[in-house]
Formats: sequence, C-alpha cells, structure tokens
Amino acid sequence: MVDKLRGKYLFQKRGVYYFSKQIPKDVRQHYSQNRIVQSLKTKSVKDAFYQSQNLLHKLNQHWFYLRVKDENILLFPYQFTQQTPQKSAQNPKLSDALQTYFKLKGKGKGEIFFRATRRAVRDVIALLKDRYLNDYSTTDAAQFRDHLLDRGLVTSTVKRVFAIIRAIINLSIQEYGLTCKNAFARTYIPDLEDSIKRQPIPIDIIREIQKECMKIDDPNRWLIALISDTGMRLSEALGLKVSDIKLDEDIPYVNLIPNSARRLKTKSSERQIPLIGSSLWAAKQICSNVKDEFAFPHYTVKDYCHTNSASAALNKWLKPRIPKGYVIHSLRHSMRDRLRAVNCPSEIIDQVGGWSIQKIGHKYGKGFELMQIYEWIKNIY
Repeated sequence: MVDKLRGKYLFQKRGVYYFSKQIPKDVRQHYSQNRIVQSLKTKSVKDAFYQSQNLLHKLNQHWFYLRVKDENILLFPYQFTQQTPQKSAQNPKLSDALQTYFKLKGKGKGEIFFRATRRAVRDVIALLKDRYLNDYSTTDAAQFRDHLLDRGLVTSTVKRVFAIIRAIINLSIQEYGLTCKNAFARTYIPDLEDSIKRQPIPIDIIREIQKECMKIDDPNRWLIALISDTGMRLSEALGLKVSDIKLDEDIPYVNLIPNSARRLKTKSSERQIPLIGSSLWAAKQICSNVKDEFAFPHYTVKDYCHTNSASAALNKWLKPRIPKGYVIHSLRHSMRDRLRAVNCPSEIIDQVGGWSIQKIGHKYGKGFELMQIYEWIKNIY
C-alpha cells in the first residue's frame, strides 16, 4: 500500500511525506509552474494518504472551476442576479439560458435549488459543450441520458435532471421568442432495473465486503462499512461531522442532525443509530484519523456534500463485488431486511432507517430509546 501511494501522489523527504501532482495542460496557463508540491508535515503514511486525497479532491474541484471560467460559464447564484442576459435575435447559449432562469426563477429559492440547477447544466456542458439552444438535437439529449445512466444514476434522478434542463430551455424559448424546439423535451428515459437497485445485498456478500473494507482501511472503505451496519443514506453519512460520532457513551452511536453541508430528507431522518460491527470499526477509524470538522472531507466541505462523486466512486469499487444491478444504496435496504429477519418491530426498523412512519398511531411520542434500538441491532450479528 505504501509503495502504491508513493508512486501516485506521495513521496518522502527526510521521513516527511510530500504531495505532488502535475497540473493538467488545459489549466496550466493559470500557473507559473507545471507541478504542485506541498509538504504534508507528517511521517504517517495513513495521515499522508488521507491528506493527499483531500488535497486531490480540492484541486480537481478548483481546476473544474478554472475550466468552467475559461468557457465563460457562470456558476454562482449571485453572479446571475448581478448580470442581466442580453436578449437578441440570436439564439442564446445554454449558459445564457441558465442566467435567464436564475434571474426569473431564482428569487426566494434556497441553495439546494441553485446547486441542483448548476449541476444539471454543468453536466450537459461537460458532455455536449455550451451550444446555442437550437444546436442541441434529440440525439444529443439521448446521448446525455445514456451518459447519466452509465454513471449509475437511477431513473428517478435522471428524470429530475432532465426536468431541470427542460425547464431552463423552455423558459428561454418563451423569453427570447425562439422558434426552435426543446431537444430535451421528449427524451425517453426507460424505467430500468431501479427495483433491483433497491433490493438488499445478500448477507454473505456484505460480510465479505466488510472484511475487505477493514483490510484496505481508507476513507472510502470507512464510508462503506459505516453505511453497511447503520442503514444510513449515503448523503447522511457524507454529511456527518466528527463530533456527531459518540464513541465515549455507554452505547456508541451516530447522531444524525442537519448541518450546513447537508439537510436531512425528512423530520424522521433526525435520529440516533447505535454503532456495532463494521460501523463501529469505521467510526473509530474516522475519530482516530480525521483532523477535519467533517468525517469525510474529501467529499464534504462547509456548505456542500459531493454525493454524486462519492456514489460514483463507491459503486465503481463495489461493482465487481456485488451482484449485477446492486449499488451502494442497496446496503440500506439490506439493513431493513436484516432487522426483519430477527423479528425486529417495524416501528424500530423505521426509526433506525429514518423511514417515514406509515401508521398514524406511531407518529406520536418520542420514539424508542437508544438502548431499545441497540438490543435489536445487536441481534443481526
């Protein structure tokens, strides 16, 4: 592992690890040198690896913004409120349409609206370039659909992305008085095997995955292990702060509460989950090794979780290790089935997973105590 890391982004000088990364050619004009070298001020290979992954993520994010800037694509909501797109007889580009959309539809909207919309447009431009609206074809739209599906996004997510792009283009067609058709308007999005992706992963495969996570012992494997024995959503785990992990209590647990980096899906998503097995191991690794505010800083910054990037990376690693059609989210559904297998009451299962409670009578009261939940969760081992 050490030799592999050294060969990639790390090298040692007098026992201290340094990070080294060549600057990509397409952004090199922004720098005075061809390579970034920085002391990590540690002699620990694990700490060096963790820091290098964090630096690499931040650099890739920065370089993306430089590329976008070079393409003259605006990314931040305040930029759109400050600039008024110029109407003309000429067909606007997709980036112009985005400005128009934020100007007219962005008032009073939260950061999630801006973030999701920017991401959808960014993905189109990354694949198909920033074109005039009448230059996009239905073939381009189909290519974009296939690109999203190939990334492992479920049908519902692909449909949401297309809904955003359709809305942006439709508004500009109306505002600019264009005669072109919206190439993304009627793209067929097949209902693939999303039902399979929500199926649980067999327990023997989960055990093998957990063993391999402990053997590799890096932040991505901590993330998988943590989810595997808690049933957390990926976004919930990514947004954890180190302070949300309570290891010094009689029953170690994670405290799931909203923060600046990520909201929680529902009110019932705010919960405490006991840590056992692989999730307890992962939590200990995080608390021992992470020096940042967030448990997974290579994916999470102060006001944003890079859930799609994490999902792609984890699913890529899991793909050869799990049956076809299963994904990281399948671990969450496996947790439900494992609790059912030990006859755990449905109300406790719902509380563990943060699932919305279906029965009216169960919506009242404070819920189950941590000890009660722990007594059931320990039975799955």
